[in-house]
Amino acid sequence: MVKKIKTPYYLIDEKKLLKNLKKIEYVRNFSGAKSVLALKCFSTWSVFDLMSKYMDGTTSSSLYEAKLGYEQFGKETHAFSVAYSAEDIQALKKISDKIIFNSVSQMKMFYKEVKHIDVGLRINPGVSYSHFDLADPARKYSRLGVTSIKDVMSVLDKLSGVMFHYNCENDDFETFSTMLEKISSRYEKILHKHKVKWVSLGGGLYFTKDGYPLDKFCEKLKSFSEQYGVQVYLEPGEAAITKSCELVTTVLDIVKNVKDIAIVDSSIEAHMLDLLIYRTPAKMDSDIGRYRYIIAGRSCLAGDVFGEYKFKNKLKVGSTIRFCDAAGYTMVKKNWFNGIKMPSIVVKRLNGKVEIVKQFLYNDFLSDLS
Repeated sequence: MVKKIKTPYYLIDEKKLLKNLKKIEYVRNFSGAKSVLALKCFSTWSVFDLMSKYMDGTTSSSLYEAKLGYEQFGKETHAFSVAYSAEDIQALKKISDKIIFNSVSQMKMFYKEVKHIDVGLRINPGVSYSHFDLADPARKYSRLGVTSIKDVMSVLDKLSGVMFHYNCENDDFETFSTMLEKISSRYEKILHKHKVKWVSLGGGLYFTKDGYPLDKFCEKLKSFSEQYGVQVYLEPGEAAITKSCELVTTVLDIVKNVKDIAIVDSSIEAHMLDLLIYRTPAKMDSDIGRYRYIIAGRSCLAGDVFGEYKFKNKLKVGSTIRFCDAAGYTMVKKNWFNGIKMPSIVVKRLNGKVEIVKQFLYNDFLSDLS
């Protein structure tokens, strides 16, 4: 049935998604740490019914994300923004369980409006893990979080919790452990028992990766929680949906310029933009064979290239090309560049049923750009 669906489309497999969710549940059961889905990474609410059974809610980066989490996911709704408008606050205070501020100035500005709910503050600990300067929250002159301990202490009586979001695709437990110890030592006065009720350690922790030492991870989280008497929160994005989705495409043409180049009915700029931003190739499950091709998108951008791969058989017009790990930062960033049709969103349910949950047509293009 899947083969008959017109490409391009994103295919979410709930069985693969469930593998990640069970690990998240395991961490909660054995560490006490709650996990809220980072909607900035993945907002495809057609699978929220499944995800909400294993996760504790959502965390957002904007009013619209917060509303989506509140309406479609339920459970806890955490709101964060680098900067709120007055209108944002008026809407968020009605739907949020926690509102986390990025600066002391904004917290003071809006505190009277939101003091009836949990108020949090993002702290920039000055340590981080990231392969890219673009995504490094502790980069030089970073605007993300409060760097001054004195400033945090000045408003501590108004806070119920704090957030440290300092990782990006960190799959190394030892690095995570070392950084958490540094944070624990530096912010002991802030974290001391009864000072704050909860601590979010943010997202960017790839603890659902195969072979990750989950038990050690749980022990570390539990020890931290007990040391300071706080509820720990994690904000998995990629960790929740990794390896659960493919971008399925079809070869439209094959051209040669020294190397063979297969052009598919998709675009890395329009449909996997995050990879273009960070200049990383799309992933493919199979990269073995004697036939080598550059797989390129159909947009006019010269650098619209998914990557170079090896295949067991020669490609031809009509061949299917599947890019894996296509959930995180893909559907939330898809765009109408060149007017290329957006991929449909397809879900393979736990019972094996394949469901087209969203198709994008010309009228969507028309209405978005009017």
